[in-house]
Amino acid sequence: MENLPLFIKIIFIITTIVTMWLFYKASNNSKITVILMLSWVVVQSVISISGFYTVLPATPPRFPLLILPPLLLIMGLFSTLKGRQYIDGLNKKTLTILHIVRIPVEIVLFWLSIYKVVPELMTLEGRNFDILSGISAPIIFYIVFYKRILSNSLLLVWNIVCLGLLINIVINAVLSAPFPFQQFAFDQPNIAVLYFPFVWLPCCIVPIVLLSHLATIRQLMTEKKKNANYFNN
Repeated sequence: MENLPLFIKIIFIITTIVTMWLFYKASNNSKITVILMLSWVVVQSVISISGFYTVLPATPPRFPLLILPPLLLIMGLFSTLKGRQYIDGLNKKTLTILHIVRIPVEIVLFWLSIYKVVPELMTLEGRNFDILSGISAPIIFYIVFYKRILSNSLLLVWNIVCLGLLINIVINAVLSAPFPFQQFAFDQPNIAVLYFPFVWLPCCIVPIVLLSHLATIRQLMTEKKKNANYFNN
């Protein structure tokens, strides 16, 4: 990782900061939200700089410490009353434009593949079409929230499709990493996510993008149900 140009790391750091800032704005400037995000990123930065995640193989596996806590937090939000109230209070407009960060993420992944720290299949030249989510985000934002053309229906379909694109690249990324269950890219495993600052991709950016989709889908489905009940009555 020492041969990586500094500008790649800087752009990725800026992208992560912008992602957290947009989600902070979507949470209506929630202090708890920003404190949790910053604390989590700082803790994972210190751990990753120590080389903790680069020890392979490790027993027990260490990589789950990057992804399980945010996933459990998301599950907790959806399974508790206060969590659902928090989700329903998130701003759909900001959650939608937030996905524009997927453009620089995909560009960074492309650069990382050039320097042989992620496989080509994780880029737009391989199996990763996630950049389409980033490119379409401002278009959907404009059509839905300003032109109001098929607003809820279009936004719901778009979120479901983009959620599928996210799941696709996450699965390929995990199965390309140098773990016992690796299935792809044996000639060039996905090792970048084991190093600072790229650990922020699985521990911060992906969970925020995932929660943004799930929260928007929940809000839209809830609104659709309320409207159906209103017309039925």
